[in-house]
Amino acid sequence: MALTKNERRHRIKNRIRKVVSGTEARPRLTVFRSNKEIYAQVVNDVTGVTIAAASSRDKDIAKSKGNKTEVAALVGKAVAEKAIKAGVEAISFDRGGYLYHGRVKSLAEGAREAGLKF
Repeated sequence: MALTKNERRHRIKNRIRKVVSGTEARPRLTVFRSNKEIYAQVVNDVTGVTIAAASSRDKDIAKSKGNKTEVAALVGKAVAEKAIKAGVEAISFDRGGYLYHGRVKSLAEGAREAGLKF
């Protein structure tokens, strides 16, 4: 029997997480995408601490007009600004099992524009 979309994504996510992990010097920028919203957080996996987080539900981002791809870019910029303020300049990108396309790509490009190095 074929896998559901969600089961397939979780398999890919587990495969990615075997390789990508966040350290003190290079934390992990992880993405979660739902049908309506998009969430991003910078995580140090060694200590299990979230350094910075942003989502499309944040007040300043939720007020902005635009399609979901444009909102994802704003989320990327917001999480990058918070991470830089916390002293993080380089990250490893965890796409969370989603294709690097559309909203996920837009979020990554927004974070790069704001100054994060992948």
